[in-house]
Amino acid sequence: MTRRNRSLPKRTIDPAIVKRPEHYWYSKNPVALALLPLSWLFRIAAALRRRAYRGGWLKMHRLSVPVIVAGNITVGGAGKTPLVIWLVEFLRAKGYRPGVVSRGYGGNTRLPRLVLPDSDTRETGDEAVLLARRCACPVMTGKDRVAAARALTGQCDVVVSDDGLQHYGLARDIEIAVVDGARRFGNGFCLPAGPLREPVARLKQVDMVVVNGVAAGQGEFSMRLEPLGLRNLQQESVTRKFDDFRTDTVHAVAGIGHPQRFFVMLREHGLAIIEHAFPDHHPFTPADLDFADDRPVLMTEKDAVKCKRFAKPDYWYLPVQAKLDAAFDNRLLQLLKERAHGQKTA
Repeated sequence: MTRRNRSLPKRTIDPAIVKRPEHYWYSKNPVALALLPLSWLFRIAAALRRRAYRGGWLKMHRLSVPVIVAGNITVGGAGKTPLVIWLVEFLRAKGYRPGVVSRGYGGNTRLPRLVLPDSDTRETGDEAVLLARRCACPVMTGKDRVAAARALTGQCDVVVSDDGLQHYGLARDIEIAVVDGARRFGNGFCLPAGPLREPVARLKQVDMVVVNGVAAGQGEFSMRLEPLGLRNLQQESVTRKFDDFRTDTVHAVAGIGHPQRFFVMLREHGLAIIEHAFPDHHPFTPADLDFADDRPVLMTEKDAVKCKRFAKPDYWYLPVQAKLDAAFDNRLLQLLKERAHGQKTA
């Protein structure tokens, strides 16, 4: 690759993205404080809904196989999908036959549908296709999470739910909450004043708390995401190392819940980048990646499944894998044994 002028602006972010609500969620600013009354109402509604399920006024549906939910209490990416991939690989290594259920956010499929590695993300959602590509196990998606999970039970002996911590209609045996170690809980407010779907106290009720990207605190397990090497979108057998891009300024594209995590990872590996942050689950079009130059374009794996159909020769994506404490492995196996008969309901 030839060296180009590196005196370019470090980031080019659409101003419309900066003004999105989450811009105000990580400090106690006037906008967040003005939304506090709505935040209190949201918190009360969430508590009443949870109590309705626990009290039996709303029905929870239990499957004939154990259910593991990996979710979070905040809006936006915390690292759930890499954890789900890790869980599937770990369970398979221990002799289980796992299946994955995903809501299919961004897709238009309502009825349960089996997702294949080459499924159209516009129908099934980006995360579901990514999981089908990486997990090598049945992945079912659908707006009705219970129906989608039930459709899996004949094909697996344990169901892993990607997200769904707040979807209490699906009874669960093990709850794992993922926390973004850098952003934690923002300003500590519930929606819409802050990023919380449920109060922080909810974490006291889950079985395990996994912290992504930083050292774990007391009662937590640490997780880090390790890059697996850059792969070409057109020819996935073609791979490159970070060194191959260090002599060039590249475009970095991220349409995930926390784009900065991707940008920081690239910079930590010595790359000079021009940032292009898009909203989570952004439906990419060729025009989104038309930067009017011939610089390489690097993106996340979740974005790659949406951009593959119009990929150019110099489009690359970066898959990652989760690494967890050995103590997490032992605790997970212990919980599976303890809850083989499904004592946990909410």
